[in-house]
Amino acid sequence: MRKRVQWVSLPLVAGVAAALLTGCGWAGDDGAGQGEPVVMGMTDDVLAVDPASGYDPGSWLVFNNVFQSLLSFPPGGSEPQPEAAEKCGFTDRVSQRFTCTLRDDLTFSNGNELTSRDVKFSFERTLRIDDPDGPAVMLSTIDHIETPDDRTVTFHLSQPDATFPQKIASGAGSIVDHRAYPPNALRTDGRAVGSGVYTLESYGRDEAVFAVNPGYTGPAEVKNSGMTMRFLHGDQRALKEAVTSGDVDVAYRGLTAPAIAELDEAALRGETSLRVVDGTGAEVQHLVFNMDDPVAGNPAVREAVAWLIDRDALTRDVYHRTVDPLYSIVPAGIAGHNTAFFDAYGDSPQPARAEAALREAGITEPVELTLWATPVRFGPDTVAEFEHIADQLNASGLFRADVRSVGTEAFNEGVENGDFGAYVRGWVPDYPDPDNFTAPFFGQGNVLANNYDAGPITEELIPRTAAQIDRAATVDDYHALQDTVAEELPVIPLWQSKQYAVTAGDVAGLEWTLDASTVFRFWEIAKTS
Repeated sequence: MRKRVQWVSLPLVAGVAAALLTGCGWAGDDGAGQGEPVVMGMTDDVLAVDPASGYDPGSWLVFNNVFQSLLSFPPGGSEPQPEAAEKCGFTDRVSQRFTCTLRDDLTFSNGNELTSRDVKFSFERTLRIDDPDGPAVMLSTIDHIETPDDRTVTFHLSQPDATFPQKIASGAGSIVDHRAYPPNALRTDGRAVGSGVYTLESYGRDEAVFAVNPGYTGPAEVKNSGMTMRFLHGDQRALKEAVTSGDVDVAYRGLTAPAIAELDEAALRGETSLRVVDGTGAEVQHLVFNMDDPVAGNPAVREAVAWLIDRDALTRDVYHRTVDPLYSIVPAGIAGHNTAFFDAYGDSPQPARAEAALREAGITEPVELTLWATPVRFGPDTVAEFEHIADQLNASGLFRADVRSVGTEAFNEGVENGDFGAYVRGWVPDYPDPDNFTAPFFGQGNVLANNYDAGPITEELIPRTAAQIDRAATVDDYHALQDTVAEELPVIPLWQSKQYAVTAGDVAGLEWTLDASTVFRFWEIAKTS
């Protein structure tokens, strides 16, 4: 799902090949917060406040601010650091045993002590419930968990998984009170009991209200006295109106690219006190080909498309420079990124090369190709983008491309049933590691559902990188993987996002929460009046 960034190889501990993360001298806030409360608007809904269920951006906003994980991503960083844990690390040589020692002063917002029992309960509960809309899939390598004492928890993994620290630093690692949550079912009362920076005071259809948690213990320093999230339910125009009128202090997730560009230009001209704040993003979008489709499954057709796509025009004309061209499946800013598609196909259309690929395959007539999109799930400008791609293909005279747009449910069914030859796929990463941009896309049950036989990618490269604790040592394998994708063309990467928020002039701190981890940190936002 989620949301960048050089990796630092993790150190060895006690002579054992282990990545040990240790918290040193971090102190929590005094609990009172400071400054004014902040109101934020967004078009996303929060689909769940129980961490065993939500696997959407809105829900993870709640999880990352109300619950603690054993580890967390510091502002601007991609290497997880201790949060509820005092230290964590692999304690074997094959990244299958991961042990954490908890801080000794942790409590939930209801006053109950947080111990290793709660950690064990939280992970086992998520796996046991296995909600189809939840993050259990991220924890699938857990075999069993041991808690020899109140402060120690050891995860035994069924296979090497060097990205396990990143996974449990995400919303999937949220710790709940075993006395407050049913072990075999989701909590359905709209309330939450965590140990994070904030408490969830109320949650309804149109807003959620958060207060600073006076019992929080951890690295965060709170710069406001509370947060209210208002849900605009997909209404992008209403979100723009809310921030320009002052009804909300911050607009995040949901402004269209033209709206962001318009507000930014107005701010530069001094016509508004609003500020447009941008940060690193790693959300990506791809054009996916069904490899069993009689048209899109033809390698020559896919190669011709690769020669014709003009990413610069897409980012300029459709997205108003609010996204960047993407030339590989691993985005820039993530360790292991290369420019495989730039190296193979360049950065501007080459119709002669596209025609040569088609003619060599015996294709002499314009190729009939339908591009399938959906108007909401992957962003408000997706349909316009795919219409622009169709125009690029048709301008060559080599294609007769058209665009079909259907609702989210029909789109998902069409992809799953193999009805579409070429279609859009967006991806918001769960954690900032190249594994999260590759493993979910290839192999059995992958999110692309495009019948691609990934061969060495799934048989050799992904297992080998998953076992490597030193993430810097995986770069060559990830380069080989990206080069293979550029050659075989099961997907064509299109763009990677920047993150944007529009704020009132008296709001600061967004720079510390728009980063590659995709963790939106309420506590970094300050309002001065």
